[in-house]
Amino acid sequence: MIAENTQTQMRKGILEYCVLSIISRGEIYASDIIAELRSAKLLVVEGTLYPLLTRLKNNGLLSYNWVESTSGPPRKYYTLTEVGRGILAQLDQTWQELAYAVGVSQQGANS
Repeated sequence: MIAENTQTQMRKGILEYCVLSIISRGEIYASDIIAELRSAKLLVVEGTLYPLLTRLKNNGLLSYNWVESTSGPPRKYYTLTEVGRGILAQLDQTWQELAYAVGVSQQGANS
């Protein structure tokens, strides 16, 4: 139970970073973001992603465009703003520092 709680918290902690990273590659539809997160084993449901996208947009990190669809209603496609790119660069740096710290701590434990 303790490990499951920690794993859940770890996933939640990196979700925003992963979403920004996915969107940084180019304009993307929310269901495609969900598919990428699921394939990375960050099992995300729409009820988790949409509030996060709204918060990121309200904080100026994302923008979106409505694009007409041939198979239904218009779709909202997300892109990073310049502010979002700056935040992602900071998160990239933090991720590198954390990965280094974890690597060092694991090496110490194996010595």
